[in-house]
Amino acid sequence: MVCQEELLIERVCELYEKISSLETLKPSKDVDMLFTQLVRTCMPPTHIDVTKLCKRVQEIRCKLIRLCGEAEGLLESHFSAILASHQNPLRHLNIFPYYSNYLKLSHLEFTILKEHYTHTPTNIAFVGSGPLPLTSIVLASNHLTTTSFHNFDVDPSANSKALALVSSHSDLSKRFVFHTTDIMNVTSALKDFEVVFLAALVGMNKEEKVRVIDHLAKYMAPGSLLMLRSAHGARAFLYPVVDPCHLRGFEVLSVFHPTDEVINSVVIARKYPILPTHDSSIVDHHNKGFGPIILPNKWSDIETFNPVNIIHGKNIIEELAFEDQLGS
Repeated sequence: MVCQEELLIERVCELYEKISSLETLKPSKDVDMLFTQLVRTCMPPTHIDVTKLCKRVQEIRCKLIRLCGEAEGLLESHFSAILASHQNPLRHLNIFPYYSNYLKLSHLEFTILKEHYTHTPTNIAFVGSGPLPLTSIVLASNHLTTTSFHNFDVDPSANSKALALVSSHSDLSKRFVFHTTDIMNVTSALKDFEVVFLAALVGMNKEEKVRVIDHLAKYMAPGSLLMLRSAHGARAFLYPVVDPCHLRGFEVLSVFHPTDEVINSVVIARKYPILPTHDSSIVDHHNKGFGPIILPNKWSDIETFNPVNIIHGKNIIEELAFEDQLGS
């Protein structure tokens, strides 16, 4: 008898073959249908460990994540252009098919952030903001209404489209800054931010992701927070996984794995403060840009913050329920 895990992997591989054979990943009926099927296949909670899959499936997963990233970028660019055609773009954000997911995810991230940072941050950096910076927009509009957001993206056309969305808004136009640069070229400026958000698709594989995280660990201010998006179970076919052992130089504070249509897991970590210099072994290790404290190497070793019973005794996901379903 074939187990559920084998059936899931077989289905994912079938969808990969269909998606990879498409002439273009620009939004269309066929593209939308295949990616909706892929997301729905990977959405149900499972205990699958993608690191233990055979080499062939591992290679398919890596290629699939890149295809998902390309399709997501094209989808956001498409809707950013549509929104910019309106006189007041931010009043029409709900036309984006996954807007309700961003509302939920942003509220979840804000709730987790409040647990570990009691003050309202003055400056936040979002790395990999893209042409439709919905996280920054939702956080700035609904939760952090006095905070300045510095949005970093390597693509000048993405920043141009994003700027067009907020330039006519009397408030956000003053609090949003767009930087067209590779985050690997940003050094001392990173110390200006109390919180840094790292988009899920900045670093498409483990090596790329670790390189970015190590750079942030070297230049972020001591004690500042890093918010990352990861994936868990079968959802790791859609997005890269951030393991605690990747977060050298950071103390992992909390990990949360949603079980609804919010696909991304949320990880929050704190940059280690500068340590006393009386222990030469600690100093030598810290000077290499890595934290001197041994980190846990499994999710189960971390005491996970679960945002349940925060809002009037209700589960936050229930409190934030929306009528729009994924793919609608």
